[in-house]
Amino acid sequence: MILYLTIASFLSIMLAAISFWLPLISPDMEKLSPYECGFDPLGSARLPYSMRFFLVAILFLLFDLEIALLLPTPWAIQLQTPTMTIIWASVIIILLTLGFIYEWLQGGLEWAE
Repeated sequence: MILYLTIASFLSIMLAAISFWLPLISPDMEKLSPYECGFDPLGSARLPYSMRFFLVAILFLLFDLEIALLLPTPWAIQLQTPTMTIIWASVIIILLTLGFIYEWLQGGLEWAE
């Protein structure tokens, strides 16, 4: 265990030292400017986001979590009551599908207005 800790510490210190000394630091006016594209901004950088962006992001997170909830389902077949596991997984899928259909019918998934 001490050998692994020593090797990990040594590698961490060596990689930190290499990353500190390896890059060439030569700042110029273009690198120091807040916009690296070479021209000054034409308008404000603080434009409000569309609420549709947040809605699509929340829907993505919701369906991403659905996958995380349903991932252990095949292994749950080995439990004492696999039918309850299948029932609960089906309830989750049905609820999310109904919510998705409702959101689709309400027009919440249309990006352009």
